[in-house]
Amino acid sequence: MSIPFNRPYLVGKELDYIAQAHANGHLSGDGSFTKRCHALLEQMTGTRKALLTHSCTAALEMAAMLLELAPGDEVIMPSFTFVTTANAFVLRGAVPVFVDIRPDTLNIDENLIEAAITPRTRAICVVHYAGVSCDMNTIMATARRYGLFVVEDAAQGILSTYEGKPLGSFGDLAALSFHETKNVISGEGGALLINNPAMIDRAEIIREKGTNRGKFFRGQVDKYTWVDIGSSFLPSELIAAFLAAQLEQAEYLTRRRIDIWNSYHAWAKSLEEAGLARRPIVPSDCVHNAHMYYLLLDNLEARTHFIESMKAAGIGTVFHYVPLHSSPAGTRFARSFGELPITDATSERLVRLPLWVGIEEHLDQVMRSAQNILASYPTIQHSVLG
Repeated sequence: MSIPFNRPYLVGKELDYIAQAHANGHLSGDGSFTKRCHALLEQMTGTRKALLTHSCTAALEMAAMLLELAPGDEVIMPSFTFVTTANAFVLRGAVPVFVDIRPDTLNIDENLIEAAITPRTRAICVVHYAGVSCDMNTIMATARRYGLFVVEDAAQGILSTYEGKPLGSFGDLAALSFHETKNVISGEGGALLINNPAMIDRAEIIREKGTNRGKFFRGQVDKYTWVDIGSSFLPSELIAAFLAAQLEQAEYLTRRRIDIWNSYHAWAKSLEEAGLARRPIVPSDCVHNAHMYYLLLDNLEARTHFIESMKAAGIGTVFHYVPLHSSPAGTRFARSFGELPITDATSERLVRLPLWVGIEEHLDQVMRSAQNILASYPTIQHSVLG
């Protein structure tokens, strides 16, 4: 494919830093580059403690452990998300409770959360879709009113803000992703952000296989031992070295992506006015990071035609989540609160356009091909999203 959906971008120092990590003689976890990443993330997000993990999945699994969930406890979340959001809690015996999303941002509908709360509800897990924040004021107020934990799945949200505050700094815990499709990458990788100070010590223990090894290396205990549940969540120094180079240039990468996003958005205005597609909506209190650019088409048939036609033109476009509430595991391990019509319709209509640093020279070709395909396809105006 001549224009892929995604292409990893090197900012310049990644391979040099990997060589430095080797020269330092420390390739396992928690070396000097890991510490550098922790400091950079804490500075960027304002979190009390950042801990690198080998994936965002690992960070969410750590979050579920820290909540000390019991079998049958419930966690409210959207169904329009990646499987990890639910699976991390299911692994602890908890039951995801899916609520519908908003038609504008495609984030969890904050006005549906309160009615979904039961005596078994322990937490709310929000997902900041496309790097656009959920309504955290309403969500945090609901959580405080009912004594619930809040976990932010901010996999797509690095350097995005809500009312000027970084995503990942609102909930008790938050998870970031550095997968190669994200804004800042290390191939695989993630981080747990800990804003609840009561959870910091235990988070270090869980991350170190349930041992107090961190205290040992800080000289706080004379030997370390098994003290709690845990697993091996550390990334290697090779991953951390690559990530450190990317984090140092995170603002540069974000500016490049925003320029691409803005080009798409200006181009798609005429498509929206003609009723051929709906553009993303970003509320005024949100600053996004241009994680993705998507269009909402009329229906599944139109979306399928678009993806296949773009592929024939040598351009990679993809749909996104299959709703978790309609998946085999979702029907087995979770439940839905009421109908989820916006989630169902969105999953059939959304298409993501290629967006990666370096695509700028191909943007005209992408937009021209997309425009021709959409303009030549008969539209059916019956969308529930408008």
